[in-house]
Amino acid sequence: MGRMRGIRGATTADENTSEAIIEATTELLKSLVEANDVQLDDIVAVQFTSTADLDAEFPALSARKIGWTDVALLGSVEVDVVGATKKCIRVLLLVNTDKSPQDIQFRYLKGAANLRSRGMPEV
Repeated sequence: MGRMRGIRGATTADENTSEAIIEATTELLKSLVEANDVQLDDIVAVQFTSTADLDAEFPALSARKIGWTDVALLGSVEVDVVGATKKCIRVLLLVNTDKSPQDIQFRYLKGAANLRSRGMPEV
């Protein structure tokens, strides 16, 4: 296997409910895995952040629900910046891969798509 690489992504939840947070995060995780042909055994760890307005559920629970039971998961609250995207969930997958950094595909879904178009830093 090649090197460890970081795969970034973000999405937004439609509302501050457990169901909406799990649904949005699951969609994002599946999109990142599919776009980068990641196998479960390749995932080293996952960092989740969410904005302070999402407190109904841990986004990491979605990873457990899709079977990522042996993957190290860590969640935290995103920095509260004035004007930042609300109800936003960010993910950083650390994976072992043979892909070069240029071949890694990031995903910004739903209301988080503006993170790329506004020229905001991808944190």
